[in-house]
Amino acid sequence: MNILLTGANGYIGMRLLPYLLEAGHTVICAVRDANRFALDDNTKKQVTIIEVDFLSPETSNPIPKDIDYAYYLIHSMTSSTTDFDEKEAQAAHNFIAMVAKTNVQQVIYLSGIVNEKKLSKHLSSRKNVEDILSKADFNLTVLRAGIIVGSGSSSFEIIRDLCEKLPIMITPKWVLTKTHPIAIRDILFYLTNVLGTSFCFNKSFDVGGKDILTYKEMIKQYGKVRGINIYIITVPVMTPKLSSYWLYFVTATSYKLAVNLVDSMKMEVIAKDNELEKFFKHTPIGYEDAIKAAFTKIEQNEVISSWKDSMSSGRVKKQLGKYIQVPKNGVITDKKQIPIEDPEKVLKNIWKIGGDNGWYYGNQLWHLRGFLDKLVGGVGLRRGRTHPDKITPGDALDFWRVLHADSKEKRLLLFAEMKLPGEAWLEFKIDKNNVLHQTATFRPKGIWGRLYWYSLLPFHFFIFDGMIKNLATR
Repeated sequence: MNILLTGANGYIGMRLLPYLLEAGHTVICAVRDANRFALDDNTKKQVTIIEVDFLSPETSNPIPKDIDYAYYLIHSMTSSTTDFDEKEAQAAHNFIAMVAKTNVQQVIYLSGIVNEKKLSKHLSSRKNVEDILSKADFNLTVLRAGIIVGSGSSSFEIIRDLCEKLPIMITPKWVLTKTHPIAIRDILFYLTNVLGTSFCFNKSFDVGGKDILTYKEMIKQYGKVRGINIYIITVPVMTPKLSSYWLYFVTATSYKLAVNLVDSMKMEVIAKDNELEKFFKHTPIGYEDAIKAAFTKIEQNEVISSWKDSMSSGRVKKQLGKYIQVPKNGVITDKKQIPIEDPEKVLKNIWKIGGDNGWYYGNQLWHLRGFLDKLVGGVGLRRGRTHPDKITPGDALDFWRVLHADSKEKRLLLFAEMKLPGEAWLEFKIDKNNVLHQTATFRPKGIWGRLYWYSLLPFHFFIFDGMIKNLATR
């Protein structure tokens, strides 16, 4: 089968792709930016990659005609707190127009559970996309799911942050809302098994895990699995805005995602009769087992995808190519170089920079900068990094975005996503003479940009000097 996989570099798309290839399908991966599609060389040889932006079809490549099936995994909830529903509707209409000239027989859409009479904006948007897609000529299969539990999923990472950071929590009353979590492995089972199954054509199915739990129970059970005693005090006075700020400052989530999540957390999200569970004779695993499975992947450094790496989690909204050429004019730079004895060892140090490993010098100052950034609505250091020693273009790296990472070229280029009165790049490169070059480039925006740079000069001197020395010798 020829399968179109939209959102191929998203959290679900990256998890689904290996299953489709293992089943012998030909997969056409539709992504907005091929430069940040983090696949190993072997997998890239097995797929076709096309750049498609369903919000800008006029700039997109055409979709091949010989498509048999398609997965629609396009969501915009993390990109806005106001008009994401309009964007999702527009993307759905454009998708229909773009596949109208293909041979697509079935489209599979992953939506949200929409059984309440009054829905949040997020769930209303999901239902609206269902309605739009259902009017097209192809057969539509909709899988409606609630919280997805897996390493790297936004819901799992938020609960993980809360539990690991706060043994005592003062929580809003939405923690008493019931929800129906489902393991990522069960979502992938349903996504792959409804493919080409005529019983599933033009139908919507609720899918849920073994357990129905309140958010409070989910937090408690997480603590049980991890051996953490967690005390929860629920208060009725925390407004949705305060709840959003609470999630934003305590967890790794972005403020936009926090607002939309809190809006949905007030609604019960419980699957009705799981018809697919009976049809496929499939028994989903429970919440505690889903947590254990997630940590198995984390401990083995096998986290395939993470919501933190999405472009909407930071400042870079367009293609990476826009930023990859470091400007030469109108910029301020800090250049340092140092001869090294073991380039391979130094390269490994560079590839481990950030996250839990830190920045090799002045980590407390880096954390202070991250805290200050978060106070003004920036990303801070909340995202860390997905893998401890692997970097690919498009990855989030604390408050940086990876623009270029080539171990053969011995070069790493980062773009700043913290709040700045200008634009900043940080580059590391080892030349053929075994000299490590470290260059910080800042393009200031007006007088405030220059004042910002020069006010930090004393800190830059110590931080950048200490960083290159430790990279070369540690």
